Amino acid sequence: MVDVEQLHTALNSIKVLRSNVGIVFTSVSNGLNAEHEEEVKENKYIQELQELLSTVNKNLREVETAVSNLTPPPGPFNLGNSTFLSQETTQERQALYGQLVNSYKWTDKIRDYSGLAGNILSANSVSKTYKTFGATKRRKTQTSNHNVAPEVIENLVTGIDRLFPDVTITATRPFSPNPVIQASLGRTLKAVIAFKGLMIEWVIVKAHSESNDLWTESRYKVFRKVTENCHAAMCHFHSPTMPDLAVRSFMHWFHSYISLFNAPCKRCGNYLHSALPPTWRDMRSLEPYHEECK
Repeated sequence: MVDVEQLHTALNSIKVLRSNVGIVFTSVSNGLNAEHEEEVKENKYIQELQELLSTVNKNLREVETAVSNLTPPPGPFNLGNSTFLSQETTQERQALYGQLVNSYKWTDKIRDYSGLAGNILSANSVSKTYKTFGATKRRKTQTSNHNVAPEVIENLVTGIDRLFPDVTITATRPFSPNPVIQASLGRTLKAVIAFKGLMIEWVIVKAHSESNDLWTESRYKVFRKVTENCHAAMCHFHSPTMPDLAVRSFMHWFHSYISLFNAPCKRCGNYLHSALPPTWRDMRSLEPYHEECK
């Protein structure tokens, strides 16, 4: 590894050398000036130039000494074609090489730190253990909401159909036993709801004149807004421990859209705002709001 102090000393020596070389070129470009006396103008200028060159020669020896004290790297740095970035002449691309070097240093540190972290974690592996304090306190296996009996799903769909008599529900099972139901809220709208077990997996809201395709959005903006709100409600009412209650709560909330086009906004009192009816329903009170008023 290269000593940081030695490297710092070498860099300072190079900086001083470049500064003094710049002074020499400045003096040569200026030539004789009024500061030199007329009688011995040339001799004084030559003497001044010799002193500057002696200083440069001294700085060059200091640079050589500082560089010779540095420890050479174990191998050459192979940067591939990226080395040509340092030869760019345009001002915009000259900074790429420095950024590339900084990125390389950052990734190199990440590799070192991840190696150390891997060694520490492998030496201190933690295994999960469950303590049982008796036969009566064993862990109860949590049943998955995805893998349930078809009879349970059938009872859930039947219960939803009986719960809302003004909603027409038609169930199909293209991927048995997971149903896809079509719920029609009168003449207002229809929704295609896909289930996976006892969990609502996807909802799409459309007009009655549109197809029942589950993957195509409605061509009407109002129903696209309602679909977005249904996705938010689907996540809001989700409950892994009580999936049947989550589905019923969602359907209660969705049933409030039966008054989509004839209920005013509770905030502003208008039926339309930005050419749209109140497309949002409050999760608790089921009151209608415009998207801007909720």
